[in-house]
Amino acid sequence: MGTDTVMERSDGDQRRREQRGWYFYDWACSVYSTTVLTVFLGPYLTEIAESAAGADGFVHPLGIPVRAGSFFPYAVSASLIVALIAMPLAGAAADRTGRKKPLLAAAAYLGAAATTGMFFLDGDRYLLGGLLLVIANASFAVAMALYNAYLPQIATPEERDAVSARGWAFGYTSGALVLVLNLVLYLSHDSFGVSEGTAVRICLASAGVWWGVFALIPLTRLRDHPRDPAELREPAASGGWRQLRATLRDMRRHPLTLAFLLAYLVYNDGVQTVISQASVYGSKELDLDQSTLIVAVLLVQVLAVGGALGMGRIARVYGAKRTILGSLVVWTLILAAGYFLPAGAPVWFFVLASGIGLVLGGTQALSRSLFSHLVPRGKEAEYFSAYEMSDRGISWLGPLIFGLTYQATGSYRSAIISLVAFFLLGFLLLVRVPVRRAVEAAGNPVPERI
Repeated sequence: MGTDTVMERSDGDQRRREQRGWYFYDWACSVYSTTVLTVFLGPYLTEIAESAAGADGFVHPLGIPVRAGSFFPYAVSASLIVALIAMPLAGAAADRTGRKKPLLAAAAYLGAAATTGMFFLDGDRYLLGGLLLVIANASFAVAMALYNAYLPQIATPEERDAVSARGWAFGYTSGALVLVLNLVLYLSHDSFGVSEGTAVRICLASAGVWWGVFALIPLTRLRDHPRDPAELREPAASGGWRQLRATLRDMRRHPLTLAFLLAYLVYNDGVQTVISQASVYGSKELDLDQSTLIVAVLLVQVLAVGGALGMGRIARVYGAKRTILGSLVVWTLILAAGYFLPAGAPVWFFVLASGIGLVLGGTQALSRSLFSHLVPRGKEAEYFSAYEMSDRGISWLGPLIFGLTYQATGSYRSAIISLVAFFLLGFLLLVRVPVRRAVEAAGNPVPERI
């Protein structure tokens, strides 16, 4: 057996070891997304804000009058603005030093600590809840950007689709598993000798503990890949902003790619806002209990996998663009149906959750794959950094619009229907993108169906 063959086998073994560790970061952090952001924190923090509100229903963080029901979406929006500022700085430091792992560890454990600290949210501590949410959510976004940046280093081009899909599957599996455990605790809290509020705080804190414990696996197995010393001359922070500006300038030479990214930014903002605000809407407007919301989210988790696979098959027949456009029509119909959904009707809420599950995974998966065709060769890393910022760091406008609408009207139904604008505008922007010409302009081969 030749030396080259032995070295290739050794490299392959090391790569697979890193891949297995990489999967476990999704396993670790996805519980925060499902348990905290999607299910428990929205209704619970809103209740705390309501208990702190005056007779007029307003709280006054930093002296600013805010309707109690708007506090949670405002906090989500603020956290994503912080993430938008932090991601280029962390990304630049990681790229220019080749030391992603310490930065990933710092972001992960800051987020896990803030999430664990949510155990202390009780009484009228809405400001503490807002602060912990901003820290945890911004840390989550920064850590995910660093985590995704490992993919080109631990997987060959032929492996990346499969490796990425496995990480995604690990995340959905852990999210569903912990939600089941949360459901048992929440429904049987009397049997465990704790109050309902304490059970919610335990569920919130458990997500932080889970995040921190399982993050040890990727941090043990992933390796740093140091950069050439000649590339380290420029300060990391200025390099991050300079690289971002350079990428945006380069995108102007590919206006069709930029047009798709703009469309994605708009409709994905709507998707992310529906995910983060659905539990508040179900709890406060539809009078649904926490167990109903947990089951609905579990339903979304399960159906999202099948929905993504099903939309992938549809895309092979009709093309990714048409399939995404169809999904945006479905999202619009879901919000319209949600506006008219009667209160106290969990069955119809489950029907709505099923619709979300069927289009959620497919909308995001096909958007990423379509964008990959529009990226010029040799520009993959920097273009996907911009894509990641669109996905994680710029989805603050939707929660802001949701919160402002509720503040102005006092109606969650008005707030939820306001999100239709994101899907309609995203649809109109995407319709105008000639994807075949965009692929050709990027210098890539045009698939038969796109």
